[in-house]
Amino acid sequence: MNPTEKANAIKAMKGGGRPVSALTAYDYPTGRLLDEAGVDIILVGDSLGMVVLGFPDTTHVTLAMMEHHTAAVARGVRNALVVGDMPIHSYQTPQQALATARTLVNAGADAVKLEGGIRQVEKIRSIIGAGIPVIGHHGMLPQRVREEGGYKKKGKTEAESSAILKGALALQEAGCFAIVLESVVPELAETITSRLDIPTIGIGCKGTSTQQTCDGEIAVITDIIGSYPWFVPPFATVRADVAGEINHAVREYIASIQ
Repeated sequence: MNPTEKANAIKAMKGGGRPVSALTAYDYPTGRLLDEAGVDIILVGDSLGMVVLGFPDTTHVTLAMMEHHTAAVARGVRNALVVGDMPIHSYQTPQQALATARTLVNAGADAVKLEGGIRQVEKIRSIIGAGIPVIGHHGMLPQRVREEGGYKKKGKTEAESSAILKGALALQEAGCFAIVLESVVPELAETITSRLDIPTIGIGCKGTSTQQTCDGEIAVITDIIGSYPWFVPPFATVRADVAGEINHAVREYIASIQ
């Protein structure tokens, strides 16, 4: 399938009974492994700034970094929809947004993702008008972590909930084929999911329950495989201990050559 067909296939999963599965990847082997395992969406996320490059947040990530890692992941993927994250300061105008999207698509992405609601509408329309699928991202926005003073749950007040809902509806109207909802209260996630005709893909939206509040889920790969043990978000479920296995293998190697 071509990128538009892949994006439309994800959009058609709304209400289909099977949740959309999405994970991040930052290199060729991980992209290939996730694709062979059958994940629907592989996001080359700007979270690579922290879990790959060692920065304190995503605001240090550049377009050149995203281009490099997107190309690596895309080389290993045959079936999943590859989404390239548009880094901070790379979509400040509709013209710049389109140029950034084209850079990521030329690197191998099928679609792009950018953060924000109503104020991003014209930029999204510019990108989609050029034939590039866009996935939205609303709720908690990591690229604004510095100006907001940290990572905070969204939708706790009526005014904030209303603004996020309006933003999500605007993203749908602009033509997004899906929306990532990050760290919004479960009740708001459920409301937005019920109001939209496109899939919502949640991260940190379940609260303490396991009840599904969105049409799908996305996770950072290092969180679920345990390869970045120094920080794991409270909402993440660790399903493996890759860091422990690496430590064990290296200690065995050192012992074997001594």
